[in-house]
Amino acid sequence: MPNPPTHATTAEVTAIDTQARGPLLLLLGSGLVWLVVSGVLALLTSIQLHAPQFLADCPQLTHGRAQALRETAFVYGWLANAGLGLALWILARLGGRPLRGLNWVVAGSLFWNAGVALGLVGIAIGDMTSFGLLQMPRYVQPLLVFAYACMGVSGVLAWSGRREDAMYASQWYAVAAIFLFPWLLIAAQAVLLWMPVRGVVQPIAATWFAQGVWALWLAPLALAVVYYIVPKISGRIIPVYEWASLGFWTLLFIGSWSGGRHLVGGPVPAWIPTMAVVAQSMMLFHYLIILLNLRAIWGVGGTTAAFIRFGFVAYLVFGVAEFIASFRGVAAHTHFTLFNAAIEQLGLYGAISMIFFGGIYFAVPRLTGLAWASASLISGHRWLVLAGVVISIAALGIAGGAQGEGLLDPKVSFPDMFGRMSTPLLINTAAQAVLLSANLLLLVNFLRSACPWTRTAEPTPTLFRAATEEAHAS
Repeated sequence: MPNPPTHATTAEVTAIDTQARGPLLLLLGSGLVWLVVSGVLALLTSIQLHAPQFLADCPQLTHGRAQALRETAFVYGWLANAGLGLALWILARLGGRPLRGLNWVVAGSLFWNAGVALGLVGIAIGDMTSFGLLQMPRYVQPLLVFAYACMGVSGVLAWSGRREDAMYASQWYAVAAIFLFPWLLIAAQAVLLWMPVRGVVQPIAATWFAQGVWALWLAPLALAVVYYIVPKISGRIIPVYEWASLGFWTLLFIGSWSGGRHLVGGPVPAWIPTMAVVAQSMMLFHYLIILLNLRAIWGVGGTTAAFIRFGFVAYLVFGVAEFIASFRGVAAHTHFTLFNAAIEQLGLYGAISMIFFGGIYFAVPRLTGLAWASASLISGHRWLVLAGVVISIAALGIAGGAQGEGLLDPKVSFPDMFGRMSTPLLINTAAQAVLLSANLLLLVNFLRSACPWTRTAEPTPTLFRAATEEAHAS
């Protein structure tokens, strides 16, 4: 039996939701548009892996540029917009007051998306950097910092103007993401683009930034969503809430130092990859706390719970996979292979994106005061995206394993190695097509649900609830 659509009852729609409806829906909608754009680019790059001649005559879409375009659209387009929109909504609800500075949110959103679009144009014409997750032209980077700061103003006001002095776990993670990402981006620009360091310090700084994007920005945004929604849909309090702060500080202080695993075998001091192994082992404590605190998601039904549960499991599996891949013996077989792409897909798509999908399905009816426009589109998106993510991760993992074995065996030629990889790569292409179809369904359903001219009835706002009534949410 298909799951019923996500509804928002009159009691759940508050003045906090209705007052911020337009700016937050703008952020969420922009993110979904970029998700579809990145899906098209992911399909192109996947085809190029097993058919190198595809678009070979188009310099703007060679594999290297198309891959940078896909990564930028996915992280800075989809994840940034959706994550920040959900974080602002959660901060307002837990703060007990309507969001202030919404004009800054709108202006920041417009500047941010314009900056991402300009960055994609720069990458397509070859005006790009060589650093992962920082490939947009350096003249675009200051615009992104300014735009993010504009959007962050509303979150800071919601946090500083909260009704209670006490803070909940969702607020910790949301505020950390708002404050830490601009610092991270400015620091990376300074040492990699504007006053570049030299020698082996450059790859060290680049891996620190790439890992920081995960540990100091994307993971906190996702955990803010999970800590807020899981108690609400399960009806249970956080079982070991007093440990939540330990998991939070472990992620912030240890998480960004685990990126050295990507430098195993590189021309860097041996202690740096070793420190990454130690950091990854310490991060297991963070994942254990997340497991203990959020295990209430098991047994909960509904669309939101299905996405949150999948993302929660993927988040834990990603942590274990990164820990195992950090050992030198394992890295010798997986380094510079598609196995790392499988781990990235597990983290960014399987964990972060799935959690954001669950957050969107939970938040949009409460922002609009109406149910989702189509239960069929919800069901279609759910099953297609779940299947696409699982198949893509498995296919990339199998291809990465075959690639690693081929690279270590001097008797295997490159044509033979790619012959072994061709079937998994074809399967990955099919999975990318499925993911693109799924996200098109979500975009259509979002537009039908959120656009004013498609509404059949106006929501009836009620007085917003006091912060004490939200205390169980985090």
